[in-house]
Amino acid sequence: MTESTAQPPNQGLDSLKDQVRSAVIWRSGTQILGQLLTWASTFIVIRVLSPSDYGLFAMTQVVLVLLNMLNGYGLASALIQRGDASRHAQRQLFGMLILLNLVLAAIQFGCAPFAAAYYRQPMVADLLRVQALLYVATPFIALPYALLAREMDFRKQAQVNLVSGVAGAATALVGAWAGLGVWTLVAAPIALFTVRAVGMTWAANALMWPSFDFRGAGDIARYGGVMATGQIFWFLQSQADVFIAGRLFDPHMLGIYTTSLFLTQIFVSKFVPPLNEVAFSAYARMKDDRAAVAAAFVKSARVIFVVAMPFYLGLAVTAHPLVEVVLGAKWIEAAPVVHWLALAMPMMTLQTLYAPASDACGRPGISAKNGATGALLLPAAFLIGVHWGIMGLIAAWFAAYPLYLAISTWRTLPVIGVRLRDLVDGLTPPVFAAVAMALIVSLLARVLPPMPALAQLALLGCAGVMAYGGWLALFARETLDEVVALIRNRRG
Repeated sequence: MTESTAQPPNQGLDSLKDQVRSAVIWRSGTQILGQLLTWASTFIVIRVLSPSDYGLFAMTQVVLVLLNMLNGYGLASALIQRGDASRHAQRQLFGMLILLNLVLAAIQFGCAPFAAAYYRQPMVADLLRVQALLYVATPFIALPYALLAREMDFRKQAQVNLVSGVAGAATALVGAWAGLGVWTLVAAPIALFTVRAVGMTWAANALMWPSFDFRGAGDIARYGGVMATGQIFWFLQSQADVFIAGRLFDPHMLGIYTTSLFLTQIFVSKFVPPLNEVAFSAYARMKDDRAAVAAAFVKSARVIFVVAMPFYLGLAVTAHPLVEVVLGAKWIEAAPVVHWLALAMPMMTLQTLYAPASDACGRPGISAKNGATGALLLPAAFLIGVHWGIMGLIAAWFAAYPLYLAISTWRTLPVIGVRLRDLVDGLTPPVFAAVAMALIVSLLARVLPPMPALAQLALLGCAGVMAYGGWLALFARETLDEVVALIRNRRG
């Protein structure tokens, strides 16, 4: 009887591959569709609002992002990684999430005047008080997310995320056209979170009474606490530039910097996180087979870089016409900022891939240590660089991030069983192809006659696609075939 029901090892691995592929398609595919809708509304809103509106909003995000590091997603990840996820454990998690987020909402409401005083912008206090409503929805998103992720059911998640993204985008457009100014940027996330909370709870059938008896849930609290520690360190490194610059820059200049950062971080902040969610669930399934984790990590990093590298370098070499076309003429001073920040983003992208692998292998302390390293190096660099304005902040990225990435690589790869040589070999083809593409597009831009920005951007974009695809076809055919096979679901 055992022999008839046992699943051969290869069949189990193939089943996991199918689940991962399906999860990636649903999670990233609908993410792309949702982001296209969101970006369409975002760039319309950017044209309507002023840089100072985005500067004020960025000041509130420092506080919001800090407290959101503690909002309980680490606890939800513990339930994903945990072997037992009984109904009682789910109710305990729900209780933890509710208590935690009520406390965070109260803290944000109470600290709002102090944040406004630090930035010398009284309106920041009002914005933060209203944004405290976001914490009400978080427990109704985090618990269903954990339940669906345990089953690697990202289809329902993706559908809800798409609908909620549309709700947020519609709210942003209505707010901008109604003349709400910076309040547009506050109303859109509230609408998005509300719709997502309702949709996720329904999709996962996660409506239950919370339990505030936390006996036996110590492992969830400990795991979530370690992950939260790592996330706090991530906050210190990812928000330090805005926190420091917000004190010294006026809202207009801060808006230029943060909007440029938004544009260059679109891939790493919008597309990589959903892929990391799938990766975490997959690594957790195969955590006892370190060789399988290592192979999966190298392959996923290579596939991600096949898309990331042409995006970043293409953004860098077309920054001026792209800013003029996408953001509008009033944002043109952001072009050099976009150019240089785009060149720093490959380092950040690789860095973000490490945490899911080490966390899923039961070593969340590794990502916490990496975060602590970044929390020391990057703020120190920003504190020095800010005295030279925006370009000083950019210089700080290039001074601190290579060292930060090197330390994280040295610390993480042995834990997940990856050799540095294998990782370098995996990333070399897309990196070389993107560099060749950037050189060709840069040379073409220099010889083009004066023309409208839209025509220039279209011409350079087409040339870049042809150059990148041609290079991969000629010099990295194996990498190109691997990506095509992944899309077609062929097993090698």
